Amino acid sequence: MTGFGAAEGPVAGGRLRLEVRSVNHRHFVAQLRLPVDLGPLEADIRERLRLHLERGSVSVSGRWTQEPPAAAAVEVDRERARAVVEALREVARQLGIAGDVDLATVARIPDVVRVRTADTAIEAADVLGVLDDAARGCVAMRVREGGSLVRDLRARLAALISLAEQVSARAPQRLAAEQERLRRNVAELARGVAVDPGRLAQELAYLADRLDVTEELVRLRTHLAAASAALEGGPPAGRQLGFLLQELGREANTIGSKANDAAMAEAVIAMKGELEKMREQVENLE
Repeated sequence: MTGFGAAEGPVAGGRLRLEVRSVNHRHFVAQLRLPVDLGPLEADIRERLRLHLERGSVSVSGRWTQEPPAAAAVEVDRERARAVVEALREVARQLGIAGDVDLATVARIPDVVRVRTADTAIEAADVLGVLDDAARGCVAMRVREGGSLVRDLRARLAALISLAEQVSARAPQRLAAEQERLRRNVAELARGVAVDPGRLAQELAYLADRLDVTEELVRLRTHLAAASAALEGGPPAGRQLGFLLQELGREANTIGSKANDAAMAEAVIAMKGELEKMREQVENLE
């Protein structure tokens, strides 16, 4: 499912904006495009994203809307430096000392030049707090889209249940028709020759066993009930539904191979069409 969320907050004396986007993917894949100074936190950011998003191709981009202060600032007390230079020159004149006061001498005087270290340490908790807010916005959009997706899947499950009932209702008629066709073919081939009733009954029983789809229908209904329960149970339903759709497809294929009947074959084709559409949708579902 697609989603987008953005958040901004104070970090290390500046302001950081993070945007989280997600698109469809059957697994979790994270791509990060962050300021260089957030590099050491990439592992933490990926781990935190997994708490919000189970599946999807997720990208996180970040930028400073307000740069943090520089790591260090140099301050020069010009008034103190001027007073010191004048005092030293006066001493030199009074004592008759040659030379002048140079910059190195001034820089060594206490409190004239001060290096003030700014509090710019980037705290992981601050960055992850902004990420949480952005990820929650992304998840909220995915939830809205997920509601529409679940409604569509429920409708397709209902269609599959209806098609399974059509196959179930048609199966006895199809079997009776096939048995009658076998009797007619045997009578036509025998052309008045007596046919062993026991052997004919044996062949009819074999035909009934070969064409019987009762077990497949039982498993089909069981998988459909499990799929409905998975949808009602909430996330993570996507992976479970993916497995159930594989099993439903297997049962539909087996019924199709046994169908030998236009009405049943048509229902099986419709089943496969619904299952294929569901597979595409389920890849987007957590």
